[in-house]
Amino acid sequence: MGWIEAIVLGIVQGLTEFLPISSSAHLRLVGELFGWEDPGAAFTAITQIGTEAAVLLYFRHDIARIVVAWLGSLAGKRKGEPDARMGWLIIVGSIPIVVLGLLFQDDIETTLRDLRIVAIALILFSLILFWADRVGAKKRELEHLTVPHGIGFGFAQAMALIPGVSRSGGTITAGLFLGYSRSAAARYSFLLAVPAVLGSGFFQAYEAMTGDVAGQGVSWGPTVLATVIAFGVGLTVIAWLLRYLDRGSFTPFVVYRLVLGVLVLALVQTGVLDPT
Repeated sequence: MGWIEAIVLGIVQGLTEFLPISSSAHLRLVGELFGWEDPGAAFTAITQIGTEAAVLLYFRHDIARIVVAWLGSLAGKRKGEPDARMGWLIIVGSIPIVVLGLLFQDDIETTLRDLRIVAIALILFSLILFWADRVGAKKRELEHLTVPHGIGFGFAQAMALIPGVSRSGGTITAGLFLGYSRSAAARYSFLLAVPAVLGSGFFQAYEAMTGDVAGQGVSWGPTVLATVIAFGVGLTVIAWLLRYLDRGSFTPFVVYRLVLGVLVLALVQTGVLDPT
C-alpha cells in the first residue's frame, strides 16, 4: 500500500464509519475503482481504531462516568445508577458481534467481501432503514434502554460484519424500530461500537504483527497514517451527524445507498469491476 492510497482510504474511513452507509463497503469499492488491491479486513479493522478513538474523545465525559459507575457496581455500589446500567448494557450488546465475528472470521475476510454481496447489502438495508425511519415512534431516549433492547441493538450491530450493511446503520435501524429517537439511537450505536471495534482492531493488529493474517500483508507506515487521518475526519463527522439528526431524516443516506448499490451491480455486470 502506498502513501497516497493510505491518505485516500483514511479519509474514506473517517467519512463513512459513522454515517449509515458502510465504511467497509466504501473501502472495498474505492480500492477497486482506483485499481488498488483490496485493502482487506485487517486494514479496515485497524483503521477503525482511529475512528473509535474519535468516539472516545468526543464522548469522553460520558464514557468516564459510565466506566466509573460500572466499576462501582462491581464493588456492590452504584448498582442502580443509570451510568452503571449503561455500562452493563454496552457489555451485553457487544456479545453478539464478538461471538459471530469469531465464528465467521474466515467468511468475513473473504467471501463476504464479494462486491455483489456488498451491493445487495447496500440496497436491501437502505430499504430497511427507510422503513424504520418512517414507522419508528422516536419517543424513547437512552434512559429507557432495557436488556432485551440492548441485545437487539447488539444483533443489529453484528449484521455489520457483512460489508455494505453499516455498523451505525444497523444499530440505528434497530433503535428506530424499537421507538428510540434518531439521536438516541445514534449515540448508543457509537458507544456500543467501542468495545467491539477496538477489540477487533487490536486483534487484527496482533495477528498482523505475528504473521497470522492469512494472505494479507499490512503496510504499517501507510496503515498508521490512514488510522490517524480517520481519527481527525471521524471526529468532525460525529459532531456534524449528531447536530444533523436533531432536525434531519435518514432519507439522503437511503437514496445514496440505493444509487451506489445499483451502480456497483451495473459495473460488475458490465465487467468494469471485478466482484472478487
